[in-house]
Amino acid sequence: MSIPRCPRAAIALAAACVLSPGAWSAAPQGRVVESMVLEPRAFGYLLGDVLTQRVLLPDGDSGAVSPPSIGRATAWLERRRVRIDDDAQGRTWMAIDYQVVNVAPTLTRIALPALTLTSSTGATFHVAQWPISVGPMTPADAFKTGDLQPLRPDRLAPPMAVEPLRRQMRLALGLLGLTLLAWAAWWRWRGWRESAQLPFARAWRQIRKPGGPNGAAASDAWVCLHRAVNETAGHVVHAGSLSGLFDRAPYLQPLRVQLEQFYCQSTARFFTPVQGTAGAPATSADLDAVRTLSQALYRAERREQR
Repeated sequence: MSIPRCPRAAIALAAACVLSPGAWSAAPQGRVVESMVLEPRAFGYLLGDVLTQRVLLPDGDSGAVSPPSIGRATAWLERRRVRIDDDAQGRTWMAIDYQVVNVAPTLTRIALPALTLTSSTGATFHVAQWPISVGPMTPADAFKTGDLQPLRPDRLAPPMAVEPLRRQMRLALGLLGLTLLAWAAWWRWRGWRESAQLPFARAWRQIRKPGGPNGAAASDAWVCLHRAVNETAGHVVHAGSLSGLFDRAPYLQPLRVQLEQFYCQSTARFFTPVQGTAGAPATSADLDAVRTLSQALYRAERREQR
């Protein structure tokens, strides 16, 4: 908003605005006086409207007047910007824009906030509050005519086609079932391959199966385990050559103590007859020890392969 240069426009603006008396040049240093203010129209504002308040600045001292801060000024108004304008008479005005950012349900009186401005000479000038009226966004009551009702009925959501979703679900479940079957088949095939190819896996399968070594036939458990150890080492292993086994299969190193005990028991059982005990039936404790060792060797071998 600029100051009208046309006399008729100036008269019309004066009819809609209020010009407060007083001058900056007449303000002694340190005194607080009323400044000359060109106020905006006092009525007819709605949400979002912008109105401008103009304050006359002292001659030759406009650059040293501290402008008010930008931002929320009151619960109803926000100060948008502050600029400096000159009118046709060469006077300098500080133009302060306010925007209506909040309204009440009914016609309400609010006010532009009071300001205190300080010039470079030290004079302080006071801008008083300016009351204005702000109208509501909508009527308090609906018209209740035709389709203009206070409340509208809930809009029903359009029905969704569920059959495509069912088909997609059946397809997804079928693919999931095939994936699980393929995984189970691969798992069984890998176990079968290991039991057919890996030495300790074959030994563990023969030792643990029902009807395996028991009583007089328990020596078969020792034989199965000896064969698996020989195949893993690549040569016949005895108690004095276990180091070669661990060099070729270092993953068996954690079971070194158990293997040494097994070979000591095997030597005493098969190659050191004492009072006719060679080849004597194995006890259940001996057989359990062989089974435990065989299972531990199989697990170590399986971890190494995977």
